[in-house]
Amino acid sequence: MGRILAIDYGTKRTGFAVTDPMKIIASSLETVQTNVAMQFIKDYLVKEEVDQFVIGLPVGLDGLETDNTKPTKSFAKKLQQNFPNIPLAYIDERFTSKMAEQSMLASGMKKKDRRVKGNVDKISATIILQSYMDQQSF
Repeated sequence: MGRILAIDYGTKRTGFAVTDPMKIIASSLETVQTNVAMQFIKDYLVKEEVDQFVIGLPVGLDGLETDNTKPTKSFAKKLQQNFPNIPLAYIDERFTSKMAEQSMLASGMKKKDRRVKGNVDKISATIILQSYMDQQSF
């Protein structure tokens, strides 16, 4: 059984989260600079089986595309070209960064750790993944 790999794509940093092989638990994985995100995925796929990609799609409060939607879709297209046998799903990522910040605060994470932008990105990816899992029935 493979995992689901969630991606919180950003123009500077990209956060990743992954399920366990049974697809029960979503866990944060890593945050990398976006210019090496594709290589990170390639390296990860050498070690782990992935059944699906889930990408957070940036949309505004009105449900329309934002400035970040086009780069995210472009990355998703490259992902599909590189890994055509792994299905890809989008999920609305509105409010995930805010939810990640609230989660870090509620968990008692120290202020200096909450200021690390990479922590927000990988926790956002985890929220994206959990949202996707909540909508599915495995």
